[in-house]
Amino acid sequence: MQSASDRHEYPAHWEADVVLRDGGTARIRPITVDDADRLVSFYEQVSDESKYYRFFAPYPRLSAKDVHRFTHHDFVDRVGLAATIGGEFIATVRYDRIGADGMPASAPADEAEVAFLVQDAHQGRGVASALLEHIGAVARERGIRRFAAEVLPANVKMIKVFTDAGYTQKRSFEDGVVRLEFDLEPTDRSLAVQYAREQRAESRSVQRLLTPGSVAVVGVGRAPGGVGRSVLGNIRDYGFNGRLHAVNKAFPEETKEVDGIPAHRSVRDIDGPVDLAVVAVPAEQVPEVVAECGAHGVQGLVVLSAGYAESGPEGRERQRELVRHARAYGMRIIGPNAFGVINTSPDVRLNASLAPETPRPGRIGLFAQSGAIGIALLSRLHRRGGGVTGVTGVSTFVSSGNRADVSGNDVLQYWYDDPDTDVVLMYLESIGNPRKFTRLARRTAAAKPLVVVQGSGTAPQGHAVRATRLPHATVSALLRQAGVIRVDTITELVDTGLLLARQPLPTGPRVAILGNSESLGLLTYDACVAEGLRPSTPLDLTTAAAPEDFHAALARALADDAYDAVIVTAIPAVGEGSAGDAALAEALRSAAEQVPGKPVLVVHVELGGLAEALSAATSTAPQAAAGPPRIRADHPFRALDRLRSPQAPAEPAAPGNSDRLIPAYPAAERAVRALADVVQYAQWRREAAQPGRVPEYEDIDEKGAASLIDGLLTRGQGLTLGTEETCELLAKYGIRAHRALPAATADAAVRAAATLGYPVALKATAPHLRHRADLGGVRLDLADEEQLRRAYTELTELFGTPDELRPVVQGMAPRGVDTVIRAVIDPAAGAVLSFGLAGAASQLLGDTSHRLIPVTDREATSLVRSIRTAPLLFGWRGSTPVDTPALEELLLRVSRLVDDHPEVVAVTLEPVVVAPRGLSVLGASVRLAPPPARDDLGPRTLPAY
Repeated sequence: MQSASDRHEYPAHWEADVVLRDGGTARIRPITVDDADRLVSFYEQVSDESKYYRFFAPYPRLSAKDVHRFTHHDFVDRVGLAATIGGEFIATVRYDRIGADGMPASAPADEAEVAFLVQDAHQGRGVASALLEHIGAVARERGIRRFAAEVLPANVKMIKVFTDAGYTQKRSFEDGVVRLEFDLEPTDRSLAVQYAREQRAESRSVQRLLTPGSVAVVGVGRAPGGVGRSVLGNIRDYGFNGRLHAVNKAFPEETKEVDGIPAHRSVRDIDGPVDLAVVAVPAEQVPEVVAECGAHGVQGLVVLSAGYAESGPEGRERQRELVRHARAYGMRIIGPNAFGVINTSPDVRLNASLAPETPRPGRIGLFAQSGAIGIALLSRLHRRGGGVTGVTGVSTFVSSGNRADVSGNDVLQYWYDDPDTDVVLMYLESIGNPRKFTRLARRTAAAKPLVVVQGSGTAPQGHAVRATRLPHATVSALLRQAGVIRVDTITELVDTGLLLARQPLPTGPRVAILGNSESLGLLTYDACVAEGLRPSTPLDLTTAAAPEDFHAALARALADDAYDAVIVTAIPAVGEGSAGDAALAEALRSAAEQVPGKPVLVVHVELGGLAEALSAATSTAPQAAAGPPRIRADHPFRALDRLRSPQAPAEPAAPGNSDRLIPAYPAAERAVRALADVVQYAQWRREAAQPGRVPEYEDIDEKGAASLIDGLLTRGQGLTLGTEETCELLAKYGIRAHRALPAATADAAVRAAATLGYPVALKATAPHLRHRADLGGVRLDLADEEQLRRAYTELTELFGTPDELRPVVQGMAPRGVDTVIRAVIDPAAGAVLSFGLAGAASQLLGDTSHRLIPVTDREATSLVRSIRTAPLLFGWRGSTPVDTPALEELLLRVSRLVDDHPEVVAVTLEPVVVAPRGLSVLGASVRLAPPPARDDLGPRTLPAY
């Protein structure tokens, strides 16, 4: 099908899968000479009205000349793209390059006429908008900067496609035709439009998977047990509100039902639509199932089958083919090797998973790539065991397995505006697109908390992950910058999620501690100090404290403006039973209700009765008194119950208390860690509400820097600049680097010092000695020629010949704190700015802070203050504070340089000596290269397979 073109080879990189407005998918690809029959068939299915709008006249059929013109392209001046589903065209777009006279032209003409045609059955799905993004990207690649389109005034839909795109445009009306002209350079508005459409489309695609009206389980065994039969039973037992079907091609002809569910030999045999198919057949049978589902119009698949990329190269290719096959039919996939999906909404009630326990309804969205971790998380949120006392529930749960198609990014798009989800918890073994995830996380975290456990940085075998050169710790720091609450374990994930689910965000770090144990109060106090909170002296109510005493103390603490949160510690009283525990729980709840604006946490020790009494205080939704459905004896995960202590069903939440529920923790450290994470997140939310700005500097010569970079790149694709070139480029952005003159001999060193003026420094710049003053390769404050010659002799005697040392002479700078500034463009995460103090200690401790470029003034301020050694900049132990405003300005200038010129792929300023007044850049290096492609600025696409 991909035949060679007239002038260029077939541009395979223009092929892409896209998500449409309604959540379905389509494939966009160039039109070739082999598409003549498809084009004719497509045109026959277009209404006469749409044909009239396209050609401005009745045009019932395409002539042979038309078909030739619309299928023969040179992929430069004439380009046609088609959107396809199932291999058939549903829409086309074409551009023709024109000159100033409106006639066909070639480069350097930079304008083209563009025209669309969308099959009537697919109008309103956002197909034209997606095609406009892709044809625009193709045109920019071919040197076209402007599109022109002529549209009939009655063709309101097409006019809206152009006007809503967000490009800078001009509109005119002549001879009964609307002429639109618009620049193709992305603007802030066009990117905002693109991101909004992306969010709606991807959100809808996940919604279709989680809210089906009908479900078919393919691979239901004829005998009890097995994955397919178990999932079918889970869907049925949970009370799915839609239509449910069991499918197995091995069913005998006479089999009409399985476990009371209609049975079929094929999806094709089902009367009526099927929205979701849960596939539980061996991997070699999955292609046949996908074809049947696609032919029947199934909207999405949950593939539980294993044997894909996690099994090796053969399985990886099988997984690629699975995704290509499903997308060809417009279907999205969760999996393969998935654990399933759950939606607890009373309107849906879907448990299409292998979860051994049925989750309770709640307002926590839960995503896990690993099935085993999904089991653990659901269990901990379901019952009182596993650490945190109390029960909580989920709104939706997705286990993506190998996440070949639907990923955490897609589910984040859904949860962003899901009214049933207040808190998002995610276990991520890998992040396939860090740049996009960071963008989506920042937007989501501004509306609802996002808590993430991130894997170690080594992706599982089944995951397709973009290569990144950033250390795992750097990626984690960038996630925190985006508002993500980054935790290390699933225990911390649940601890923090419980606190966020029903407690308000604190307004600051001030914590009141009260309870009936002085020792437990002191442990809590020490934990608060260790986590950077500001605790008050614990209030000891003594072991004789009654529930009324707890109530009064908690009410006073909550009403006191000196506190932002309260931690209550409790130990059992001698001889007190469950009645006393229930009374204490009620006393705490009633006190918390009086002042609802501050979070309350409970740390309990051996108070089983209190834990049960407070269990309603950690549930995110009232639970039906009948309790959850029981797990069948034949469930494949039933044996897991033998590993857990038995639990009684939780009591329903007290009426009216569901909005003020108190989490209880069995250890002070866990409660305090959760509170500290929430305090930091609340601070981020307040700062995000008032974002900083990227300042303008009048002395920046952006055009001069661009011209210099273009000239330097003519010397090679990857280029590390020399000292003079580095200083010249940095100077364009107001960054003055101190000159360092080479000193191949002692006489050369003396001449360099005479040029720079005494006092000077003599430095060895060999790789093993560079920036290592601790090794003795630097001599400072050399006041005259005699001292300089003596120092030169000492260096050569200690470390080797001048050729080995590469000595340089540099003028002395004012004393201060040595720091390091780096910027790098990572192909996966984007441009990153880093800051830390110079020296081996900071390197060993990894004490470096990071921010995504472009950096705002507020982010530059936080960048300087977020390293652990920051007190050295602010007068630690009586030292003189240094000029941090000058340091922040330097960070902003470096950020601007890299953001304005993506060809600057790496910048290092080391050391930057920050003095009490001003700073000195004593070492600098810059690397230029063609910038890596930025898919976030291109058209919307799904990951390629």
